[in-house]
Amino acid sequence: MIAAERRNTIKELLYKNKSVKVSELVNLFNVSEETIRRDLNQLEKEGVLEKNYGGAILIEKQSPNQIIPIHERHQQFYEEKERIGRKAAELISAEQTVILDAGTTTWHVSKGLQQAGKLTVITNAMNIAEECTKNEAASIYLLGGKLRRNTLSTVGPQAEMELKKYNANYVFLGTSGISIRQGFTSSDLYEAEMKKAMVSAGQKIVVLADHSKLQKAGLTSFCDFDQVDIFITSDLADESILRQIEQAGVEVLVVSTKEPADSPS
Repeated sequence: MIAAERRNTIKELLYKNKSVKVSELVNLFNVSEETIRRDLNQLEKEGVLEKNYGGAILIEKQSPNQIIPIHERHQQFYEEKERIGRKAAELISAEQTVILDAGTTTWHVSKGLQQAGKLTVITNAMNIAEECTKNEAASIYLLGGKLRRNTLSTVGPQAEMELKKYNANYVFLGTSGISIRQGFTSSDLYEAEMKKAMVSAGQKIVVLADHSKLQKAGLTSFCDFDQVDIFITSDLADESILRQIEQAGVEVLVVSTKEPADSPS
């Protein structure tokens, strides 16, 4: 493998995992440590990464309150999010009312509701509303408001006011990050306000997150741990953080990423 191909592969690993280790790259490419360090030096010059002891981390180029377009986020940790979404959908029974926040993990919840029977689904996400139409027994309400192109979702006072009409059995929320001090956070002020309104409209609040969200915090908090009933993540998450979340009174459900995925029904 020539240097350019190897460096492209290193970049792909960084975008996926946010960090790389020299020892792992040496084994992967079957080259010397010196060769890998030259690759990392070059990628650091290009502004792709920042070297640290034993490896490197990805330099995040977006500002803290900038949201990555949904079509890009869809591909990040796809299988992990799918399993988390499937687990969340198992909580739902026919005849219930469900609120689904906009997001890639909550979209996987909507996929799991296709065979859930008669439901009332309320969402501010166009792609989630579309996915829910595959359940012909479901009544679907799309909240009005200002459309955000990056997330295919509506936000603003109109949508927040509409939520006051509802009393949902379950509210499913995504999160940009989790902070032991700040609770569940969002990278966008408008979306944080929508999430707060959804929390107020639900009996049971469920937050969903892939493992990467436990290592960072967003711009602003939308709810504390004592407002959340269930947190669903995967076994890739940091166990020490999960224990702290449990100690704060939240039920933590952990899905396995090691077992083969179930065949679609």
